[in-house]
Amino acid sequence: MSQLEKLLKKIRNNPKQVRFTELDKILIRTGFKRRQPGGGSSHYIYTKGGDSLVVPFDQPHIKVVYVERAIKLLEGGKIDE
Repeated sequence: MSQLEKLLKKIRNNPKQVRFTELDKILIRTGFKRRQPGGGSSHYIYTKGGDSLVVPFDQPHIKVVYVERAIKLLEGGKIDE
């Protein structure tokens, strides 16, 4: 099992304990492009094809709703916003 697969499994098993860096790493490595709007925003926007996901930078852990949306996108589904 690759490191990416292990990280995805960890995220799926415990979405309440996901750090921003972990989610960022898995999204970037699966082909998403990251950008941060100017003006001091703490939100990051990930895009891939027609899909997009907005994730606020939170310490120490990201809120579960954003992790669940990311998992759904990674599994090929569409998110409802």
